[in-house]
Amino acid sequence: MFFKVYLSILFMLIRFWNLDGHKENANPNVIYILADDLGYGDLGCYGQKIIKTPHLDHLAKEGMLFTNHYAGSSVCAPSRAALMLGQHTGHNRVRGNYESGPMGFGACLELLDENITVAEVLKKKGYKNAVIGKWGLGMNGTTGEPIKQGFDYSYGFLNQGHAHFQFPSYVFRNGQRLEIPENRNLANKRFSNDLFTEEALGFIEKSKKDPFFLYLAYTTPHAEMLLPESKTFESYKGIVDEKPYQKKGIPDTSDNNAGQYRSQNYPAAAYAAQITHLDSCVGELIKKIKESGLEKNTIVMFSSDNGPHAEGGAHPSYFKSNGELRGKKRDLYEGGIRVPFIVKWPKIIKANSISNHISAFWDLMPTLADIAGIFDSSLPLDGISFYETLKGNERNQKKHSYLYWEFHENPSSNQAIRMGEWKAIRKSPQGPIELFNLKNDISESTDLAEQNPDMVAQMKIIFKESRTENPIWKLKQN
Repeated sequence: MFFKVYLSILFMLIRFWNLDGHKENANPNVIYILADDLGYGDLGCYGQKIIKTPHLDHLAKEGMLFTNHYAGSSVCAPSRAALMLGQHTGHNRVRGNYESGPMGFGACLELLDENITVAEVLKKKGYKNAVIGKWGLGMNGTTGEPIKQGFDYSYGFLNQGHAHFQFPSYVFRNGQRLEIPENRNLANKRFSNDLFTEEALGFIEKSKKDPFFLYLAYTTPHAEMLLPESKTFESYKGIVDEKPYQKKGIPDTSDNNAGQYRSQNYPAAAYAAQITHLDSCVGELIKKIKESGLEKNTIVMFSSDNGPHAEGGAHPSYFKSNGELRGKKRDLYEGGIRVPFIVKWPKIIKANSISNHISAFWDLMPTLADIAGIFDSSLPLDGISFYETLKGNERNQKKHSYLYWEFHENPSSNQAIRMGEWKAIRKSPQGPIELFNLKNDISESTDLAEQNPDMVAQMKIIFKESRTENPIWKLKQN
């Protein structure tokens, strides 16, 4: 009898602890990888036929692929703010790139001390947090710099205009400027994504004994359309008919954040090669996780901050980067805000799963808090946890009444709502409302507003009730 009890206890301990001494699903590590301007149709697992993404396709096969996941906005800063704060752009402090702010182009609007990030929430559970790559929510010395927003370690671009340089001559580490002499005077020896991957691998190695949250924000395939010469880059040249992109004036050697992209003779090939290079970086991370014995207890998430761009010579039409969706970056049509989302979590997520659950960036904080067992209902959140979806319990998954966006960088303020299968858009606060049925018309080609006046009236009410007034983000009339 004693022997049987002993074996039972031993068996439970073995299940509870893996061979490396890590608890199987207690405080799982989280790696959230964010691409920059990657379209819904840019990955093989989402239908891409030309650009090769084997590692991300395999990640989808081992995990869950979301078909109805949305970015926080159709440009960088507000999208990332929604991710960090769990609030949509009707309530968020950061509702646009704020390029004319007091700290100059690309500095954006900084987060405040009272803003609570997902990193600060996880820190309460003992997580070690790092942001590597592009931040864009506060410069060094402001309340928004990462080390003041729950991150123990930061490396990369604080200014998102500076992130236009794929071979920067400096970055910031924990708020301190770090020179990269190999890239001075257009030498272009150290590619930004390679620097970020090296830092990420080092952080994983140093943090593998404790739970960690790694927010890894790559800067591709955002313009500028530059990357190291490679066989992959060469292989994409000539596949599509493209035009060289030539920057006006003298090439910039100073990282002065003027917002101009450097020249590229093969911008379409560069766009494709950047994505394949990004895919290889993800492959290195997955390999490191496996070799470190962390795979079973690590959640890996991958997404993009908004739809594909038409900048620096690139264009979504080259590779059908927005799939069947209408629009691109800076649009609130589906092509500007619906993004890839892949999640892998062994033993929790069934391999090769596909979820149609409607979710958005502002759901990340409540989801990770739910997983960590520290969900706080008092937080000012617009998001809901999709933990039940990850577990395959769709019947128990709470659903959004609607999703809301507002965007202020077009001639007038644009607004959009997704409510179930319906999508409403208006391009001016007092302008007409367009209405689409996404179940039957994913390309938003047929406006059904005239046939559905009651639904239009309901959307009009939601447009008004979904936002708080803000002196910086007043709705602009066309």
